[in-house]
Amino acid sequence: MRYFIFSLSLLFISCNFSSEKKVKEISTSTIIENQEIPNIYVVKTIIYSKDSLPITADIYEVDNKKPTVLLCHQARFSRGEYKNTALKLLELGYSCIAIDQRSGKEANGVINETALAAEERNLPTNYLDAKQDIEAAIDYMYEMNGQQPIILVGSSYSATLALLIGNKSEKVKAIVAFSPGEYYKSIDIKNSIKNIDKPIFVTSSKKEITALTELVSLIDTTYVTHYKPIVEGIHGSKALWKTTNGNEAYWQAFSSFLKKN
Repeated sequence: MRYFIFSLSLLFISCNFSSEKKVKEISTSTIIENQEIPNIYVVKTIIYSKDSLPITADIYEVDNKKPTVLLCHQARFSRGEYKNTALKLLELGYSCIAIDQRSGKEANGVINETALAAEERNLPTNYLDAKQDIEAAIDYMYEMNGQQPIILVGSSYSATLALLIGNKSEKVKAIVAFSPGEYYKSIDIKNSIKNIDKPIFVTSSKKEITALTELVSLIDTTYVTHYKPIVEGIHGSKALWKTTNGNEAYWQAFSSFLKKN
């Protein structure tokens, strides 16, 4: 697959309402063209979190469709976790946004810029601290899409956050959780998500199936799609990577869920 990449820098001015000071937002617009996926635009931009921390995000658009899928990474990773996954979603016709949360580091050669910004500001970067980043990204996408609800995708710790946030947010219409778990000592996740009343897709590695089944056991089965791999699989959304044995089956289950929602 051949890509022709042209980059151009755009300068935007936005307002930080908490401090009422104007801040400069610099985005890099990259237009990717290829014969298989026509009319693709990938834009690197900044979203501001609840505490004004800049969140780096990659916006992937195909055929001028506004993004409807928000992609959140796992521990020690960055938005680069979805570098190839996003292109596959474009092939399927879904525009999406991948963000850097403040709890993370690097993936596929992409540095987590939000985490670096949080460290520079001496802000805490634990898993729960990233909750506000995801919430801010949801707000951004919701407005971007004409106040239409989106699909929230999480991986590992962010998969658990996706279930917690998506459960209570009217701006989220469906939730996808790759390897969620009881990762927070202060929160009983199983009981916190038992009242979910919107479509959710959950999956994991084969060895995590039992724990995941227990985690979602109190949710009305009407809303739950649980893909259980027959191969070993892998933790988190890396299940979709080409390097993961059985990724085709993960993709089939995932894309089938997306089509229904």
